[in-house]
Amino acid sequence: MKAVYIEAHGGPEALVYGERPEPAAGAGEVKIRVRASALNRLDLYTREGGRGLRREFPPPLILGGDCAGDVVEAGEGVRSLQPGDRVVVNPRISCNQCPACMSGRDDLCPRSRFMGSASDGSYAEFITVPSVNAHKIGDSVSYEEAAAVPTTFLPVWNMMVRRAALQPWETVLVLSASAGVGTAAIQVAKNVVGARVIATTSTEEKADKARELGADEVINYREKDVVERVKALTGGAGVDVLVDHVGAEFFTSAFNSLRPGGRYTICGATTGLGAELHLGLLFTRQIEIYGTFMGSKEDMRQIVEMLNRGVIRPAIHQVFPLAEASAAHQTMEEANFFGKLVLTP
Repeated sequence: MKAVYIEAHGGPEALVYGERPEPAAGAGEVKIRVRASALNRLDLYTREGGRGLRREFPPPLILGGDCAGDVVEAGEGVRSLQPGDRVVVNPRISCNQCPACMSGRDDLCPRSRFMGSASDGSYAEFITVPSVNAHKIGDSVSYEEAAAVPTTFLPVWNMMVRRAALQPWETVLVLSASAGVGTAAIQVAKNVVGARVIATTSTEEKADKARELGADEVINYREKDVVERVKALTGGAGVDVLVDHVGAEFFTSAFNSLRPGGRYTICGATTGLGAELHLGLLFTRQIEIYGTFMGSKEDMRQIVEMLNRGVIRPAIHQVFPLAEASAAHQTMEEANFFGKLVLTP
């Protein structure tokens, strides 16, 4: 089968488009013909070998996690899916045996692995996954939209809906509205919860698109001070919940935008891993902090339900042919896009 893989760490030029063995479904697994695969920052880190992801070669590694497609084979024991089903894949594969998995907190599974970094992924014509990681999508949902869901909506749902429990009468500040997580957070906060949404971004064009997704107010952080603007928009109170997926560069201003008793949620650190936390302000203002990496299988089930109902619709910036994966990686590195980048075989 055709696939995009790496045989050594490096830049976009390290991506190889060529032939790899076609997988077969084992017991409890389904084989899926991939129709769309979405890019994530993890793909770039894996390709580069950064952030603890350096590995030994051979064998080659097929990149990619998030994807959607058609079931073409159901392995022994699979009852929930059959050939012809249209599905989206949760790329985080847990062991289903540890105490965390057995208690429904499989997002804390210590033996979980991520497709495209710990094992072959979705930049390919076919993949095999445990059947519990594949969820049926409705006919009204495109493969590209479905593929853009898991790694952006899962952490957002985990942070905002399940853990921080955002309420309709509250206000949330979403950092970097143009990124995949940002676009997901705006939709979940507005369309699912019904909260007031303030977002940040770097250009007026991106601000307009954020408003189209549901943001009530958008702050251009290149032109205005985020803390001062948030205070002005909230009558001096600050926001109830903060969604951060960018890390160090905006940590201080984001933290200072919270009201006393506010909840700081974070699921990424694309601008840097180190930040200075004022512990006095943390406890005197009684701030809660939630760190999140992806979400649970139940989170994914609920998200797909909202997707199938049309409550959420992932924002897609551009679709590339699989053979042009290197160009897609370059576009992601340039960071001049709004929403998700997607590959199609």
